[in-house]
Amino acid sequence: MYTPKHFQLNNEQEAISFMQRYSFATIVTATNNVPFATHIPFLVEQREGRIILASHFAKANPQAAEIIGKDVLVIFTEPHAYISPKHYEKETNVPTWNYIAVHAYGKPSILPEGEETADLLARMISNYETDYLSQWNGLPDEYKQRMMKGIVAFEIAVDDLQGKHKLSQNRSEVEKENIIKALNQSNDTTEVEIAKYMESLNNSLPRV
Repeated sequence: MYTPKHFQLNNEQEAISFMQRYSFATIVTATNNVPFATHIPFLVEQREGRIILASHFAKANPQAAEIIGKDVLVIFTEPHAYISPKHYEKETNVPTWNYIAVHAYGKPSILPEGEETADLLARMISNYETDYLSQWNGLPDEYKQRMMKGIVAFEIAVDDLQGKHKLSQNRSEVEKENIIKALNQSNDTTEVEIAKYMESLNNSLPRV
């Protein structure tokens, strides 16, 4: 991911928190130089100092077979906002876009059918809708087994994590305040989210 130095997100815990918050991500593979992508939810966990991404494909998805033994890319991105040049102090400026993205690279491993796949589903249910877990546990075993036979569960141990938060770090304090104020007043919730991220970053930077 192209990331100028002043936009780099180097704090691993911040990147992990972002992935956990915006966990519906895009997994990308390439076969014979042809890219293929699937949009699925992920569990983002830390085990023994490593970042582990876990999810599952529909078994009918051809990407389920394509990930074996290959490097894959998982893209986490969500809030973004158009930034108008009207917020800048000089007229000689152009529009841009503020956003946050995290790219995670690694090699997937397929989880065996049965107990490990069932455990992943239980963890995902607990993560996304705890109240549903008791309903899932009470469903007939035959039904659950049939559902699990239709998926391929997998984990990715992340080898390379790249983060970018393009939040007007290269603009003046006045310009950043103008942008934050405008985005906070927007009816678009994603623009308000970007304003909050800008505020948090701005408050953490040393004043010079």
